[in-house]
Amino acid sequence: MFDASAPPAPLSLSGVCLTLPSAAGPVDILRGVDFDVAPGERVAIVGPSGCGKSSLIAVAAGLERPTRGEVRLMGEDLARLSEDRRARLRRGRVSLVFQAFHLLPNMTAEENVSTPLEIAGEREAAAIARDWIGRVGLSARARHYPHQLSGGEQQRVALARALAANPALLFADEPTGNLDAANAAAVADLMFSLVAQTGAAMVLVTHDDALAARADRIARMFDGRMIAGL
Repeated sequence: MFDASAPPAPLSLSGVCLTLPSAAGPVDILRGVDFDVAPGERVAIVGPSGCGKSSLIAVAAGLERPTRGEVRLMGEDLARLSEDRRARLRRGRVSLVFQAFHLLPNMTAEENVSTPLEIAGEREAAAIARDWIGRVGLSARARHYPHQLSGGEQQRVALARALAANPALLFADEPTGNLDAANAAAVADLMFSLVAQTGAAMVLVTHDDALAARADRIARMFDGRMIAGL
């Protein structure tokens, strides 16, 4: 039975295609992708390099417009939203973590977490940032700048920044790709633990089969198509 009070699916893609120009002519990046994520579900997307995984994240997060098809983010049809409204939707409900840490070099670890919250109008930004820096185990490094932190520590800051916004959906694109084995394992443990605590859904792109196996479901891509785990 349909429950009108149930929250919308964080993400729903229907027939999504993405074609981009190139010197050799148009290239089909995504070819009719259907994909859904339920509230609180953690889905890993795997597949060979160049199969469209990162492009799928860009389209799903509203960073790239699909050539055809429908993308619903938090129940909103992105095609019907202006660029400003898409940005506000992402800022309020969606967070992203990438392989590159994308920390602001002239800000401390704590400031990298608090600044997006301040921009969003959060009055308790500083307190929330301190809490999240502590939750990722970096209280003693809160006033260090990115160049003073190891790669693993920088990705912990990036994770704290993403989750401090209390997102309903976290996109993680190869979040351990720049880390050595020990740091990758530690960041993965922390990410899955914190996502479970917050109740956020997560879409994880990874080449790491062991990391993918920790998700609730594995979706496989090949040549721009979703071939398993729909």
